[in-house]
Amino acid sequence: MDKGFWKGKKILVTGGRGFVGSHVVKNLLEKRGVPKSAIITPQSKDYDLKTYDGARRSVKGVDVVLHLAADVGGIAYSSTHPATQMRNCLLIDANTFEAAANEKVEKFVCVSSAVAYPVNASSPLKEEDLFIGEPAKGGYGYGFAKRMSVVMARAYKEEKGLDASVLLSSNAYGPGDNFDLSHGHVIPSLIKKCLTEKELVVWGDGSQVRDFFFVEDFAEGVVLAAEKLHTSDPVNIGSGDPIAIRDLVKIIVKLTKFKGKVIFDSTKPQGQKIRNVSIEKALRLMGFAPSYTLEGGIKKTIEWYLKYGKEGSKTT
Repeated sequence: MDKGFWKGKKILVTGGRGFVGSHVVKNLLEKRGVPKSAIITPQSKDYDLKTYDGARRSVKGVDVVLHLAADVGGIAYSSTHPATQMRNCLLIDANTFEAAANEKVEKFVCVSSAVAYPVNASSPLKEEDLFIGEPAKGGYGYGFAKRMSVVMARAYKEEKGLDASVLLSSNAYGPGDNFDLSHGHVIPSLIKKCLTEKELVVWGDGSQVRDFFFVEDFAEGVVLAAEKLHTSDPVNIGSGDPIAIRDLVKIIVKLTKFKGKVIFDSTKPQGQKIRNVSIEKALRLMGFAPSYTLEGGIKKTIEWYLKYGKEGSKTT
């Protein structure tokens, strides 16, 4: 942790009112001591990053950009809206990179996703394998778009000298997550189903392996990247502790005390078989190491949902 890095700096957190972004802001305030007045979290209705004008106005006068804004959703959304999701993500990234470079931003951190990795890459996923094949079919639009953020970082550093770093993150979860079953990711969707339904229907056969990343650890990784990373090559962040979906379901069933029937629906999209990331590079380059166990993180997430989630609050 380098609190001195943030002194006197103005910081833009795109997507700063969203799930992960709000935790990044919380980290800056509570762990780094950054004053609230130094953090900008623009709303899309006022600063549409899909337009260059919106991106330029949001970046004006900023020293550090932590770029988390994207068109995100679970596999149900990604598999049915590949063009929409790809277009939105590409526009958001292209405009924000361009604006940051033109405004001479000191440091730019772009959060990408492990969905960008090829479906045939061996696990744990390593950064050098990012371009060896195509992303999984169920999320290829999003996957290709997030892969392009790595290309943008390299190109803008080479041509315009932008100190841009890209983090490839595994699946985030935690307090404040999206529990909407049509757009939510795996863990919040399973938690909500266990707490509200009599049957738990799980997409896929349960053999898929994923790396689930507690959001407070995620936020720490983003902030550390601004302090420590000076490479445009991609760097993975994740829990480093992969788990099969079937075993994940057992943990959530236990912690929610779910008593109904569990059904694995293999006719539904389930993405690639194994997707977990190596975090060796993050440890080596910026000293990143997660602090939460999966069970501990899920417990905190369930507690948050029981307190706030039923009312649709995003308070963290």
